[in-house]
Amino acid sequence: MRYVWRWFGPPDAIGIDEIRQVGVSGIVSALHHFADGMVWPSEEITRRQKEISQRPDGTASGLEWAVVESLPVSEDIKRQTGDWRHHIENYKISLKNLASAGIATVCYNFMPMLDWTRTDLRAPAGSGARCMRYDAVDFAAFDLLILKRSAARAEYSEDVAEAARTRLAKYSEAQKTALVESVLAGLPGAANALSLDTVRAQLAEYDRLDATGLRSHLIDFLTEVVPTAEALGIRLCCHPDDPPFPLLGLPRVMSTRSDMQKVLDGVHSPANGLTLCSGSLGARADSDLVGMVEDFGARIHFLHLRNVRREGAALGSSFYESAHLEGDVDMVGLIAAILAEEQRRRKAGRADWEIPMRPDHGQEILEDLTRGAQPGYPLIGRLKGLAELKGAAAALEYERVAAE
Repeated sequence: MRYVWRWFGPPDAIGIDEIRQVGVSGIVSALHHFADGMVWPSEEITRRQKEISQRPDGTASGLEWAVVESLPVSEDIKRQTGDWRHHIENYKISLKNLASAGIATVCYNFMPMLDWTRTDLRAPAGSGARCMRYDAVDFAAFDLLILKRSAARAEYSEDVAEAARTRLAKYSEAQKTALVESVLAGLPGAANALSLDTVRAQLAEYDRLDATGLRSHLIDFLTEVVPTAEALGIRLCCHPDDPPFPLLGLPRVMSTRSDMQKVLDGVHSPANGLTLCSGSLGARADSDLVGMVEDFGARIHFLHLRNVRREGAALGSSFYESAHLEGDVDMVGLIAAILAEEQRRRKAGRADWEIPMRPDHGQEILEDLTRGAQPGYPLIGRLKGLAELKGAAAALEYERVAAE
């Protein structure tokens, strides 16, 4: 695996000088300050590359912009409303500008409205660390009693609805505000901020779109942009839904192995690939991550490795983000499958045999508890996770070489 690190640009609380010490060679970044559907100008791409490749004193950092995460797909494209055709043309131009800058791996997602969803961005963990958490009762309280989505009453059992009412009745106004802010949290510097009113308005625009329709729109999008990506040598990789089950009555199309198969079958091209996110998919008890690598390995272009601890086997159960080797995901088995896929690629002569991997999220520990970095993206917690993942990979590689 090629080890890379997510960086949100100059506003990030973690600087390039610090990242160059953690043991990665590449940076995962995006131009979050451009609204979805806009063209990423070449000069802005070059500016970000310079911010990555140079230390504050102007000397070389030894890092490069290796992966784009994400070149966002607009809500208009997902719904096929408004300026969606124009946005697709802009997407192609952005791909051309990225290719001209030498960037060949582009991650995106097709989740309606919410890029990811948690109910607590800094939940206490037993060790004294803090972690991201999705609490099913808290989310029901948000949906039923704060957002007051009319269709929600039919989507929750009476037991869950009663638990949500009891929970919210005990919350202070500050706790209620924190819940709303957690559910609607976006990426730092993102141009498309969400509020309760914008959520209600956008939900109304998705009323008539089910999973079949959204998947059709995804295939339409890929049919348009994949030929451009393939001609440019770009590998597109779709990120799974996070969490991988329906929320707010919105359709999901990248939550299961079957979903991924349909997307890959919809447009046959090496440029139409996947981002394997073990944490997102691991929130489902029925996800076979090792099997996904074995089945889809040739078209997995990017890896997010993190772990989760599920608090129930039912779909939609609560979960929290554990340390990288301590959750319900068989991380060592998954890494073994990834290394086997890379070995197959090497033997086949693929130039892209080494798959970029970033240690995804991490618990806040030690200095992280006071630094105030983007939730899920602490320095020490991710560094600890990276060290654990590297150690597991090194041990597995040693076993393979010794066996030969």
